[in-house]
Amino acid sequence: MPIPQTIQQKLLNHAISFGGMAVGAFFAAMAIRIFLIPNELIDGGVIGISLILARLYGSSYLSLFLLVLNIPFVYLAYRYIRRSFVIHMLVAIILFAFFLAVLEYVPSFAADPLEAIVIGGAMLGAGAGFIIRHGGCTDGTEIMAILINRKKGFTVGQVILFINVFIFAAYGWIFEDWHIALRSLMTYIVAFKMMDIVIAGLEELKSVLIMCSKPDKLSKIITHELGLGLTFIKGKGGYSGEDRDILFIIVERLDLAELKEIVLREDPSAFVAIENLHEVAYGRTARIALKRKTRKGFAKGWL
Repeated sequence: MPIPQTIQQKLLNHAISFGGMAVGAFFAAMAIRIFLIPNELIDGGVIGISLILARLYGSSYLSLFLLVLNIPFVYLAYRYIRRSFVIHMLVAIILFAFFLAVLEYVPSFAADPLEAIVIGGAMLGAGAGFIIRHGGCTDGTEIMAILINRKKGFTVGQVILFINVFIFAAYGWIFEDWHIALRSLMTYIVAFKMMDIVIAGLEELKSVLIMCSKPDKLSKIITHELGLGLTFIKGKGGYSGEDRDILFIIVERLDLAELKEIVLREDPSAFVAIENLHEVAYGRTARIALKRKTRKGFAKGWL
């Protein structure tokens, strides 16, 4: 009996997700075994605590510490987030622990501290980014940060930073060496930045809202001169009460300066609001439009 197309697609999606998490777990484990442990560096969160315990009781127990310390956070994810995420989290943690155990006796790389920080942090961040991008998670502190964000209003980033400051401080205090604590903090910063690049990509996109007195004229000039698609959003002035059109545009960083110059040249009284975009997801129709991308900006007709 043939397998229905929808089931085939789901199986393929799961295979891609778990394959991506396996690649990420391998890279992260390589970074820890080759660069971090030989240079007495740690990461933040549960991984950092596991590395501290492994240095105290033996690196052979690193995988065990990682699994045990993540158990409470797996339960919290199951209880308060969603059960489908728990499956991906469990798979990611088990894969990560497996590769850490398999790679225990891999020879370390003879690197000076700067090389260990940059290369090790970049590999660790890339691996963690692959895991997160494919729906997994290896650090339970992120789960706790999400729950604190819901209850107390602190951002996830603030909570994680607060926890990690204590972890790095404890590391320096336990081993009475603040140099390794500071170097570990630098490694974490490199890993965090690389993880962000892997998850969001290198594209620097901006969303722009333009409030002006000549929206129709300005939209034609922007479309003609920059080749940018745009959207009209219906708005209403809070002070004047007048109905007005707001232009919404997604633009690449390189085109932003020229866009602002055109807007303020045509309407000196215009108001331009610019925000960084973390990610843009494209539907099938938008992808086809992007293939017809003009020399500058996005394809005409998109948005």
